[in-house]
Amino acid sequence: MLSLLLLALPLLARAQDGSLSGPTSSASAANYHCDATKCKLPTCACASTSAPGGIAPADTPQFIVFTADDAVQSYTINAVNSFLAQRKNPNGCPPKMTYYTSLSYTNYTLVTDWYVAGNEIADHTMTHAELPDAAEINGNLIALNALAGIPLSAIQGFRAPFLNYTTQTLQNVAAAGFLYDSSATSSIPATDPGTDAYWPYTLDYGLANDCLSVPDICSGKPVLPGLWEIPMYAIFDEKGAAGPHLMDPWLDGNTSAVLTWMKNAFTAHYNGQRQPFGIYTHPIHLATGYPGVADPTAMVAMVNEFLDWAQVQPNVWIVSNMQLMDWVRNPVPLSQLGTADYLKCSTPQVSQNICNGMPTNEAGLLSHCAFSDFPFFTCYGCPETPPTTADPNPPQATVSGQPLRSRLPANCSTPFWDPIKGQCLCTDSSCAFTDNSRPIGPNGANLTGGGTGGAHTTPTPSYVPFDNGSPLPYLVPDAGVWAALFVGLAGAVFAGAIIL
Repeated sequence: MLSLLLLALPLLARAQDGSLSGPTSSASAANYHCDATKCKLPTCACASTSAPGGIAPADTPQFIVFTADDAVQSYTINAVNSFLAQRKNPNGCPPKMTYYTSLSYTNYTLVTDWYVAGNEIADHTMTHAELPDAAEINGNLIALNALAGIPLSAIQGFRAPFLNYTTQTLQNVAAAGFLYDSSATSSIPATDPGTDAYWPYTLDYGLANDCLSVPDICSGKPVLPGLWEIPMYAIFDEKGAAGPHLMDPWLDGNTSAVLTWMKNAFTAHYNGQRQPFGIYTHPIHLATGYPGVADPTAMVAMVNEFLDWAQVQPNVWIVSNMQLMDWVRNPVPLSQLGTADYLKCSTPQVSQNICNGMPTNEAGLLSHCAFSDFPFFTCYGCPETPPTTADPNPPQATVSGQPLRSRLPANCSTPFWDPIKGQCLCTDSSCAFTDNSRPIGPNGANLTGGGTGGAHTTPTPSYVPFDNGSPLPYLVPDAGVWAALFVGLAGAVFAGAIIL
């Protein structure tokens, strides 16, 4: 079994995406024009390097968006947790992130757990198709709702596999009712006069990114009113605009050099217009615990060292793309962030033994779906056959002596739904949540950032006042999960290919 896993790892690595070789746009290629007198928040925004709402950079939070792509498994959740689990935002809340989820090799119960913990689950197609059609995009929505209990209303974002998209892809995304896409690239440094490091904007007046790399876009196309584009912001090596790096930049150079690239790009954003800074990961490259495979210790330590350094700077928040969008559509200055519900950490208070995405409650209640290509676990009953683009929500398989499990209804929140009894423990806005956030202010109780729990030895400074105004100078895999991983990889190897 181990030999099969080792054989598969090179295939896993080759399947990754998001590399750049140079600028993907220019001002002349974009030929972008937007009528700011008509395009108004919260439903429309022009592509601009300035923060939305006319907020000055000094009053604008510096957001770090943390995203992960592809299958959700215990080892990928462990990888993300190695960076975020021990950290705090300025309000004392653990940072949240966005997981662009594809379904091949995904363990659905971990998707449920990750969502209930407060993270964003977004669409990355069912099978990681290179040029996804509507069935790939919509099927992912349906299966995540049916088998992971993610409310359809909560799946607001899309990212194209390999970052390969067309006008038709964006039209399909808009038709499916998504709030935003995040597949386009910002590939020119924020300090360059011709930068394409725009804040998120709507496609009412077409795209302003990727104008040199994607056919038949820009110059006012495609017109998709209300669909937002969240650019993915590149970092740059010593070659500047000629040396962009996007996803998994730690694979592109030695860790010391990549740390410098990341700090320099962050500084350009922070000291400039405070455009978001992105950390875009395929967690497989940062995963630890593969039997017989050396852990990527140096890469993990470097990313943690960067986050330690960034969190010491005032007014830095690690967020999901959805949290970013909540702020962008209704921007408020730093002084009002303490009242922003979307940045708070509200924990559902559920003590009953139900299968609801809270691991302490669902022990012994998960369904094990033992499909030959890749088995998985779910709270919502195993389907008769694995989901496909032709049938993303197959009929539920019957189990002798057990009732069919009920899928999440539209009027119940995931942690309060008991799929076995088919009942909602709370159906109104008074559902029991505990807000664990703390007031934001310049006092000793409020750290700018938290510790990391990482392997590196550089300590995080214990206290930096939030408003000092100074310039910028695990989920443990159980035997069933590992067995599922091994079986899935074996099947993929025997088929001759594996895609994440």
